[in-house]
Amino acid sequence: MAEKHFYEQIEYTKKYLLPYFQKHIPEFHKKRVLEVGCAEGGLMEVLQEIGMDVTGLEISEERVKIASIKNPNLKIYLGDITNAEIIGIIKEQYDIIIMREVIEHISDKPTAFDNLDKLLENNGYLFISFPPKYSPFAGHQQIAKSVLKIIPYLHILPSNILKPLAKILGEREDYVEEIKLHFNTGQTIKNFEFHCALRNFIMVKKDLFLFRPIYGLRYGLPMIKLPAIPGLKEIYTFGCETLLKKIPFNT
Repeated sequence: MAEKHFYEQIEYTKKYLLPYFQKHIPEFHKKRVLEVGCAEGGLMEVLQEIGMDVTGLEISEERVKIASIKNPNLKIYLGDITNAEIIGIIKEQYDIIIMREVIEHISDKPTAFDNLDKLLENNGYLFISFPPKYSPFAGHQQIAKSVLKIIPYLHILPSNILKPLAKILGEREDYVEEIKLHFNTGQTIKNFEFHCALRNFIMVKKDLFLFRPIYGLRYGLPMIKLPAIPGLKEIYTFGCETLLKKIPFNT
């Protein structure tokens, strides 16, 4: 599975992320990049290959070990973006921070955003993508073995309904706890925009998706964007993808 993730990250970066960054970030190749939640390091591998200065931060020791095996030259810090000491550990600022499908797993979002602010240079770019908290599969219920993996909005149901149902269908004991954890730490679009505004991260580009770009690689589905309908975008959007720019308050 780790092999699969690594090569998927490489292919996705080459086919989608790299062209996206080249189009929307001026002189992208000259920028210093930090990827928060770099996993097995596939994106870092691609950026390093084209001569970019790239650093990773990853909370999973296992994934850092895999990344080191795949490419011993990758610079990855083992740590948590919500750790108060992480700024002193990294001791650098970056022109671009990339954070894909990570913010929705973080319970302490204020500290995460504060640390992103401290790690990002003024006029630097921040790329964050996530499935909104109330979107159909934000609970990651697709990890199920049974029919539960294809039922949307499952994570919103109460645990006293989900647990008997999961037991009857033969799911592992911690299945409900895991999808409820994803729901509890989930990121809404409204709250995300609040944290960005608080730190003067100005939106450069925002896209809402029915079928996210990664779905083409995983499932052969076409990328489909959606309009931002107030009051409804939180529940019909499978993915929110944003590019922001940090503008100093005194300018």
